[in-house]
Amino acid sequence: MNVPTCERSSFVEQFYDMYNLSIEIIETLVVVVLFLLFRVVLRKMITKAGKKFDYQKSRVKTSKRVISTALFIIALAFILMIWGVDQSDLFFFISSALTVMGIALFAQWSILSNITSGLIIYLNHPVKIGDSITIIDRDYEIDGRIATIGLFFLTLETNKGDEITIPCNLFLHKMIRKNKSDHSIEKNTWVKSAEE
Repeated sequence: MNVPTCERSSFVEQFYDMYNLSIEIIETLVVVVLFLLFRVVLRKMITKAGKKFDYQKSRVKTSKRVISTALFIIALAFILMIWGVDQSDLFFFISSALTVMGIALFAQWSILSNITSGLIIYLNHPVKIGDSITIIDRDYEIDGRIATIGLFFLTLETNKGDEITIPCNLFLHKMIRKNKSDHSIEKNTWVKSAEE
């Protein structure tokens, strides 16, 4: 029995399309499995390093979030390339988005300054979340415990329970005295919840 040529060519095209679809699904599954594997391994490594070097739990948790987000973005880029998004189109989109964000941030110097200051305070400042500090100013002093360090603001909790929010760029320019009191968090006590 002879199959007409046009039916044979459409069958071959359908088979080829199904084969390519199967390959793309398998490649996507491999990327997802690798993403999950790397995420678990890196999170355990960060937890182990946090215990070894006695980092604060909040810092370890934030580091895990940053690593997970970076891995997700990398995995998403690979998946988009697998499904046929051209690399030049993908990089054009990413560079356009970064350009728009850069223009928006540079248009607002105070926002950029706060973000940069927040990163400096979080990564390289001698005070950390939980430390009891005094902000020394000409007119008055502010005593409190550092509750949070965000990208834009730092939150102090006073002895009375009030919360004071300070822009990170202002905090970075103030003179800070680190107090040794009961409000300061002692060495980290690592528990199972730190691995979250």
